[in-house]
Amino acid sequence: MVDSPVTAVERTDVVVVGARCAGSATAATFARAGRAVIVLDAAALPSDTLSTHLLWPAGLAELQRLDALTAVEALGAPRLTRAYAQAAGYGVGSGFPSVDGIDYAMCVRRTGLDAVLARTAVDAGAEVRSRCRVTAVLWDGNRCAGVRYLDAAGRTGEIRAALVVGADGRRSTIARAVGAERPFLTVPSGRDCYFAYWRDAADAPRHIAAQWRVGADLGTAFPCDDGLVLSLVQPPTVSDLGRGPGAAERRYTEAIARLPDLAARLHGCERVGRIRSATGISSYFRRSAGPGWALPGDSGHFKDPVTAQGIRDALHYGRTLAESADEVLDDPRALDVALSAWERRRVVECREIFHWTNRLARGETLRPLEIELYRTAADDPALAVITAGIFSRTHRPAELYTPSRALGLAARAAVHQWAQLPAVLADAAREIRDVGGEWRTTRTTLRGDASPATPPPSTPLTLTTAGPGEHHA
Repeated sequence: MVDSPVTAVERTDVVVVGARCAGSATAATFARAGRAVIVLDAAALPSDTLSTHLLWPAGLAELQRLDALTAVEALGAPRLTRAYAQAAGYGVGSGFPSVDGIDYAMCVRRTGLDAVLARTAVDAGAEVRSRCRVTAVLWDGNRCAGVRYLDAAGRTGEIRAALVVGADGRRSTIARAVGAERPFLTVPSGRDCYFAYWRDAADAPRHIAAQWRVGADLGTAFPCDDGLVLSLVQPPTVSDLGRGPGAAERRYTEAIARLPDLAARLHGCERVGRIRSATGISSYFRRSAGPGWALPGDSGHFKDPVTAQGIRDALHYGRTLAESADEVLDDPRALDVALSAWERRRVVECREIFHWTNRLARGETLRPLEIELYRTAADDPALAVITAGIFSRTHRPAELYTPSRALGLAARAAVHQWAQLPAVLADAAREIRDVGGEWRTTRTTLRGDASPATPPPSTPLTLTTAGPGEHHA
């Protein structure tokens, strides 16, 4: 593809590609610091995007830091004040740990959420342009120096900037252009993801975020705005032969049928709209910073939606990227040091929840130690609070599986599941192997050192496609 002649060349401090969660958080933070920011998005805004959009208290705290929480709450999603998880017949309920005074969760559909975030960036002083597709990254030697793009009228423009931020999702145009598209760590998910909205029943418990597990299936019900409830299922992944026309409808309805308590929660509800699907998912870390460029959000790091961490991390690392880079934006050498430190910080802070997410995303039948964990947490409020806190990042997974607690779980599992003692012992041995493998990965691949990326070209690289946007859980 050959671009038409450039009709305009602009200069700004920061150009952000992608105007959704990570992009708007980055833009708003830079703009409030007095920096000139232009945001480009290929989509018409506001618009929907593939996302399961549950926000734990930590995610809502990020909206509060951006001064966007009040506007998001005005969209009408209920406050979810209780978490409930059920497996093997054991139900675990708890409140949410408080983050910056917020002790509730919310499930907010992306069209409204993203519109609020883009408006927040504009109100902070950023310029947001929709239907502008980036076609090339511009270079000054080996340094990223801007982008070339096509606007809605088909005109080609160039924006020169001290920093190019790729907040354009898993299929990131910017990641591809700077040679960072291939992750340095990838873990395929063992689950597919299907979700749909339902018109909630009048007597539904709209203050509870609920999850059910039966066998290898997992399903959720999260009340959201406009009187709807988002119901997601994650059955074990299937080969391509199990997909094709009608597969999403079939797999979604079959999974709900295998989750009787989810089916009961949806009784009296009317499904609204089509079933959405995300298959072939992998969690990953990409190289996320280099000379003049950075990748917050899914463009640089993605976790399976089973733990619903994507929006929080997009907001958090978009904001902290801007906070890290603002004061050194005019000094290329200092900027590169700051970007590298920001990248290392994200790896270090996210690696434990990355491992935890990958465990839950295996798509396996409930293991003996998992069953015992649910059995114990059903009668232990402190354990239930720790579990809820892991999802909101106020507790670490290591607090759940301390050596003494893991030993106790194994002992109780042996007593309660005596008939399956070989399976209990095999599960305990596997747990030891898993912990060892995660430790090795943490000390090697995820130790926080930058992974080398492919050297960028010395001339502008023209691309024919742009990423379709962010997919967050």
